[in-house]
Amino acid sequence: MGRIAGRFARVEPRRRVGRLVLGLLSDLPRKNCWTIAEWAGEAHPHGMQHLLCRASWDAHAVRDDVREYVVEHLHDQEAVLVVDETGDVKKGAHTIGVQRQYTGTAGRIENSQVAVYLVYAGARGHAAVDRELYVPRSGTCDPDRCRAAGLGEDIVFATKPELACTMIERFLNAGHRVGWVAGDEVYGGNPKLRSALEERGLGYVLAVACSAEVTTHAGKFRADTLAAKIPKRAWQKLSAGAGVKGKRFYDWAVIDLAEPGPGHRQLLIRRNRRTGELAYYRCHSTRPVTLTTLVKVAGSRWRVEETFQTGKGLAGLDEHQLRRYPPWARWVTLVMLAHAFLVVVRADGHTRPGPDDLIPLTCNEIQHLFITLVVRPLPNVARRLSWSEWRRRHQARSRTSHYRRQTATQT
Repeated sequence: MGRIAGRFARVEPRRRVGRLVLGLLSDLPRKNCWTIAEWAGEAHPHGMQHLLCRASWDAHAVRDDVREYVVEHLHDQEAVLVVDETGDVKKGAHTIGVQRQYTGTAGRIENSQVAVYLVYAGARGHAAVDRELYVPRSGTCDPDRCRAAGLGEDIVFATKPELACTMIERFLNAGHRVGWVAGDEVYGGNPKLRSALEERGLGYVLAVACSAEVTTHAGKFRADTLAAKIPKRAWQKLSAGAGVKGKRFYDWAVIDLAEPGPGHRQLLIRRNRRTGELAYYRCHSTRPVTLTTLVKVAGSRWRVEETFQTGKGLAGLDEHQLRRYPPWARWVTLVMLAHAFLVVVRADGHTRPGPDDLIPLTCNEIQHLFITLVVRPLPNVARRLSWSEWRRRHQARSRTSHYRRQTATQT
């Protein structure tokens, strides 16, 4: 917390943000301003709501602090930047960025809010270092809605690959260097993003659809057409990294491409050894690299899924109840900080030898030990009763308001 203390001019928000981050790291079954304020011993949620909605502090500056914290402790010369989006299913239509759209969280089109994240993935661990909210075109073309959501009237629509490019540029402009970028089909199918990465001298392994057309020395072909022509001897069994149940082995093949531009371009193909399902990746590198290197970068993409899982399960990434953009940015940034703390402690713990009959500490176990051994929640019996009365009183006002609105609508 000392890293971000200077972002808060007054002592009250500086202390409250510490309690909020501890609440994010707590074992509360659901985390929002109400539950965290009660857990922290405050008399009502107004202070936490003020911190997120109206207090004077710069969430983007804190985001930069989180990035420096992650890179400093997880620094790896062979780290990969992974871009991906995750969605939070939401009810109603007034929350910033919400509309009916596809989200991988639900696996279908749902009323949801989607954000794009940039994850730093190295040998010591992985954590999010940047975030951008995806605001659909319908949300950027309405000035009144933009003002109500806390967005500037000059905001323009940006696609997910454009948001990814913005975050990667921000990472590089901060003085950090990586060799590779990984992402799924949303990003691999965007020529502008690929060109931007090539101009910055970055290698990439980006997934593409089976219908993607690539140019070889024999002509232009669809990716799945080329895969059908690969001889059996060209496939190699390699691991894409360790998973929960051991190493993830697939069959891999690579085809050199003859597309214009500097560097080396290849099509990487992955085949599931059990089902035969194929996946395709466009690859670019500034110098010749081995198939093993490309497979390692492709396997790094799974790190972002683990980041989303732990960020939501341990720190409440998807549990905010905030409609406007500034509070959303503040909540997500503090969640990133809380999650990064767990990842850094885990990375430090893995450098120390432990008993052979114990697995290394996980983020889940670190959170449990931290709360049990370090944090001491404040509420007592009187405080709990006071919160019960406050919730019931607030809910009674809300119910009366809803009934009045319903009656006025019907008449």
